Order: sequence, then structure tokens, then C-alpha cells
Amino acid sequence: LVLYGVLLAQSWRYLDGAIFYGEYLHWTGLQATHLLFIALIATPVRRLFAKARWAQWLVRHRRDIGVAVFVYAAAHTIAYLLRERELAAIIAEAMTAGILTGWLALLIFLPLAVTSNDLSVRKLARRWKALHRLVYAGALLTLAHWVLTAFDPTTACVYLAVLLVLLGLRAVRRS
Repeated sequence: LVLYGVLLAQSWRYLDGAIFYGEYLHWTGLQATHLLFIALIATPVRRLFAKARWAQWLVRHRRDIGVAVFVYAAAHTIAYLLRERELAAIIAEAMTAGILTGWLALLIFLPLAVTSNDLSVRKLARRWKALHRLVYAGALLTLAHWVLTAFDPTTACVYLAVLLVLLGLRAVRRS
């Protein structure tokens, strides 16, 4: 509820003119990325702090955080679509690498958000885990989108480096 309250407040500020389009777009994208990283580090944090209640809480709420990632990314996309408005311009921009990576990330996060519930976990069984491993591809595409569309991609490159380290540690742990 807190996650969505902050988004609603910022969205209201944007619609009211208190913050500009670029500020809102950057903020929603950044918050989606922060939440994505929180969801991604839940398992490593639990392994490091197995007995800590906060680490257990984080793992228990990882799916909720993942859904919030999608909601923030959707708000980011809706703001873009409302600003752009013309379908021809949206399609033309969608063919550029920077925007295409964002659309692909959103398309990956959609089924993850839709299946982030107990019923889907039961119905999909082992396939649920395989489906949700797509989060790593979505994360890479999200950061590629940020790197390719940022005025100054330095911060995005730092986030990308952190993600690559996390993925590398995950690969090393599996072998």
C-alpha cells in the first residue's frame, strides 16, 4: 500500500503540473528499477541473513514488490503514451533501440505481474519458476533502455554493472 501511495502522490503532482514530464518519467523509471533490484536481491539477502526477520519478510513479499515494479513501469509507459499521443510517432520511436528495449522489458514484466499470485504458482507448478526467471532478461532490458535513453547514462551504467555482478554471482553459485 505504501508503494502505491507514493506513486499516486507523484502522479497527482505530475497531473497537477507540480513536476514536469521529464521529472515524472525519470522518477517512475528509477523507482521501478529500485524495486526491481530489491526483488532481485531478496534471495541472496535471505541466504546471507537467514535468521533475520527482515530478510524473511523481504522474501515473503518479493512477489508484491515485483508487481509494484510492473505498476511503476506501466505508469512510466502511460505518461510516455499520453505525451506522445500519435500512433505513428510511437511506432517510429519503438523501432529505436532505446525505446524498443523498454517495450520488450514491459512485455516481459506483464506476464510476471499477472502470474504473481498463489493460484498461478499452483497451476503452473515448475513452469512458474521457469517463467519468473525471465525477470533477469527484463532487468537487462530495463537497464539497456535506461542506458540508451538517458541524457547522461553514467548512473544507468553503474546499475547495469551491479546487475551483471549479481547475475555473475548467481551463475557461479549454480555451477
